[in-house]
Amino acid sequence: MEAVDMEKIRTRPFGGSGRNVTPVGLGGEGILRTYGEEAGAAAVIEEAAIQGIAYFDTAPAYSGSEGYYGTFWRSHPNLRGEIFQTSKSASRTAMGARADLDRTLKTLGLDAIDLWQIHDVRTRQDLREIEGPGGALEAFAEAKEVGRTELIGVTGHHDPSVVTYAVENWPVDAVLIPVNPLEGVLGGFLDGTIGAAKERGIAVIGMKVLGGSHYINPRAGIGPDLLLRYALTQEVSLIIVGCSTPEEVRLLARMGRELEPLSGEEEEKLLALFRPYARRLAFYRGGGPG
Repeated sequence: MEAVDMEKIRTRPFGGSGRNVTPVGLGGEGILRTYGEEAGAAAVIEEAAIQGIAYFDTAPAYSGSEGYYGTFWRSHPNLRGEIFQTSKSASRTAMGARADLDRTLKTLGLDAIDLWQIHDVRTRQDLREIEGPGGALEAFAEAKEVGRTELIGVTGHHDPSVVTYAVENWPVDAVLIPVNPLEGVLGGFLDGTIGAAKERGIAVIGMKVLGGSHYINPRAGIGPDLLLRYALTQEVSLIIVGCSTPEEVRLLARMGRELEPLSGEEEEKLLALFRPYARRLAFYRGGGPG
C-alpha cells in the first residue's frame, strides 16, 4: 500500500481498557458481507488502512467478511500492531463459542484478536443460556485469560434492557449498540445502556449509524455526513460503518478527522425529522444479527 500524506485521525480511549482506538471503524458489512467480491473487499479494507482507520469489525455471521480480512492480514502482517481487530460469536454454549473462536482465528490468520464479542443478545433466555453453566460466557472469560483475545464484549440491537443487563452483570470490556437518531427518539440504548457502560468504564461502540443507508434522505437534508456527525456527538468510544467503496471509506475517515459535533439545535431538528417514524424505521429491533 502506498503511504498517503494526510492528517492523522486522533484516537480516543476505549473505555477503561487502557487501549485507544480511532473514533471511526470499518464495519464488517457493506461489501464485506458478501462472498466472491475479493477485489472490491480488498480495496475497501486497504483504503481503510491507508486512511488511518485503525479498528476492523467482523463476525462469522457476516458472510465472507472474516476471510476478506484474513487475506489482508496475510498480505500486511506488519500492520497488525496498529489496527484493532475484532470478531464475534453468536453461540450460546461454551463449546460452540470455543469452536467459533478456533475458526475465526484460523480464517483471520491470527493467533489472537483485540476484542471478541458475544453476538446479538436479544432475550432473557439468551442471557440465561450465556451466563449459565456451560454457557458461552465461560468460553469468553477463558479466551481472555489465556490471551486469545485481549478484551471481551457484548452486542445487541433488539432490546435495550437485555443489553443493559449484560453490561451491568457480565465482566465485559465493551458493548456494541445502535447509535442513530431513532435511538435518540426511542430511548433505552443511548441513555440506559450508555449510562450503565459509562459507570463501569466499559467502551461503547455505535452501529446502525446509517440504518443500512435507509436513513439517508437527501430530499429531507439527511446525508451520511449528518448521520455520522450525530453518532459521533453521542458518548461513544467509536462508531463502525460498513462500506461498499473506497469513496465511502474516505468519507468515514474524513468525519473521524473533523469530529464536528452537532449543536443542540441541529440535533433537535434531526430528531424531529425521525420522531413520527421512529417505531417503524427501527427495523433492527426485530431484525437479524448485526
